Amino acid sequence: MRNEEERQTFIRAQTRLEPVPLVPEISIYAASLVTPLWTATQQTLDLHDLEPPFWAFAWAGGQALARFVLDNPENVRGRAVFDFASGSGMVGIAAKLAGASRVLCSDVDTVACTATRLNAGAADLSLEASDADRVGELLDGFDVVLAGDVFYDRSAAERFGPWFEALAKHGHLVLVGDPGRAYFPGGLEALATYDVPVPFDLESTTTKPATVYRYPARAVPSSG
Repeated sequence: MRNEEERQTFIRAQTRLEPVPLVPEISIYAASLVTPLWTATQQTLDLHDLEPPFWAFAWAGGQALARFVLDNPENVRGRAVFDFASGSGMVGIAAKLAGASRVLCSDVDTVACTATRLNAGAADLSLEASDADRVGELLDGFDVVLAGDVFYDRSAAERFGPWFEALAKHGHLVLVGDPGRAYFPGGLEALATYDVPVPFDLESTTTKPATVYRYPARAVPSSG
């Protein structure tokens, strides 16, 4: 998949455009099962040991964050929003629908960026998508940072947590959605909790509670 057209063709062939369970205002190109899409991605790219195609699923933390943004548009209305590890672009699309003046969906997976553009197009919206790694930057020019379900392993938590803290100190509003992942940090302000419908093959359950938090200037590491 060397170009945008090939990636779009692949996504349309392997997924189906369908409403997000907790956020039916938004539809994304989603896969019904992990393994078939993962295998197809490996075969198409002729690569092995790939990460799962995170862009093809509405993860619980992202659904909660998108729902919160739509229900509380004052957090993003008229502001520049950076949707970090954006995957499908679902959260960024929610921000745009809620009135954000600018939305940049950032994901190091080039296929995720293509999926974001397709999903935004399906909503008749225009937003930016970039596969540049921006972790560590202070993101001048943006007011709000949104991150759904990013504390999935220790290395991610150790890399992203201090950056979010620095962004909050720099004056950004940093909101994260998380369904109780093992490496989620403590000390954050809980804003809202939702019971999120999730695919059983991803989460081994059909419903998962997920909470939206505000990242303070100083977070307390979790004891676990």
